Amino acid sequence: MIWQLKPALFFLTFGLFQQPLEAQNGKQLFQANCAQCHNPLKVITGPALKGVADRVPSRKLLHDWVHNNTKVLASGNKYFNNLFDQYGRAPMNIFPELSDSDIDAIISYVSSYKEPTAAANLSNNSSEPVHDYSFIFGLATFVLAIFFFGLWIVNSNLRKLVEKHHGYPEVTPVPFYRNKLAIATITIVVFIIAGYYLVQAAVSLGRSKGYQPEQPIAFSHKIHAGLNQISCLLCHGDAWESEQASIPSVNVCMNCHAAINVYHGERIFREDGSEVNPNQEILNLFSYIGYDPKSGKYTKPGRPIEWVKIHVLPDYVFFSHAQHVRAGGVQCQTCHGPIQEMTEVKQFAELSMGWCINCHRSTRVNFPDSSRGIQGNKFYSLYRQFIDNIDSRKIDSVTVEQIGGTECQKCHY
Repeated sequence: MIWQLKPALFFLTFGLFQQPLEAQNGKQLFQANCAQCHNPLKVITGPALKGVADRVPSRKLLHDWVHNNTKVLASGNKYFNNLFDQYGRAPMNIFPELSDSDIDAIISYVSSYKEPTAAANLSNNSSEPVHDYSFIFGLATFVLAIFFFGLWIVNSNLRKLVEKHHGYPEVTPVPFYRNKLAIATITIVVFIIAGYYLVQAAVSLGRSKGYQPEQPIAFSHKIHAGLNQISCLLCHGDAWESEQASIPSVNVCMNCHAAINVYHGERIFREDGSEVNPNQEILNLFSYIGYDPKSGKYTKPGRPIEWVKIHVLPDYVFFSHAQHVRAGGVQCQTCHGPIQEMTEVKQFAELSMGWCINCHRSTRVNFPDSSRGIQGNKFYSLYRQFIDNIDSRKIDSVTVEQIGGTECQKCHY
């Protein structure tokens, strides 16, 4: 596993999470694939990437290195072999599917990267104001209600004047509480409203949308996945190859925090407004694993962190992270929401059967398309008919539903 390696050579490690992105979007490519091991300006696991194009003898050699670094090392290239020795002689992944334009886009992004200033950080981290128009809508409704009531009074008075002018006998009005039409209307409205909320409450049984428990350590995804742009797969690597994403062990945390034991970033707040002390939370981590930061040694036996599980599916539901993340190329944020902005993680989606089915009905499959040079997911070459129909332009895309994504046995045992 990448995170179990000692500081090693990850010169252009684009991570495990590969997916088709626009070649020109260097920032997204960097954040999704490089940021777990690289920073444009600082040495993390691998070297800083800013100025990489100037350090490497040729752009083609740089492309070759990313596509197959083993082949470049075997060719005896002096520059890369020296760098390989400098970073512990640990191998990095090869990326034959990344195009030259993808690599150029990342190089362009890191070359023009500038360290954010304090003012920029403050500006970027201040959330945009949320416009609430409830007061305006309420005021408009109130005005329209008064207008309607005024028209009703005018109409009633005019009717009385007409009846009096024609000599009709005056009719004693029926009290509101004895008016059968009014009683029936109110009863129907009450039953409709009560029935709607009753059905919604019944449907929501067993779902935990918005569930946000307090964890034993105030781990902030905003700091890790957001500000530091660490890939989700660096910690949750099982999501790439198994059913469960899994909670990383404390050893994974210590791969970074053995060296990073002081926080110098922006202030972090919980949902209730209370401030988090990141330095104290790092000490809490050390306490769990039995690590002494002063001596740099493990001085006592560690103990597991009792994280509170948030996302829970029924036992009869089968869900595979690998099928979605690796085969389907689904972003973590699709199900977990803007996780890179969360200080405290909560359940973003309801994770109901209907929610999943609707996603399968609309999500497009990464099918091969030879006419546009899209290699796609090779597994789907089994569906030759779909591929032929895309090539002949009989259809423009294929949804998950069309390849069996709504069949009951796909999710239920």
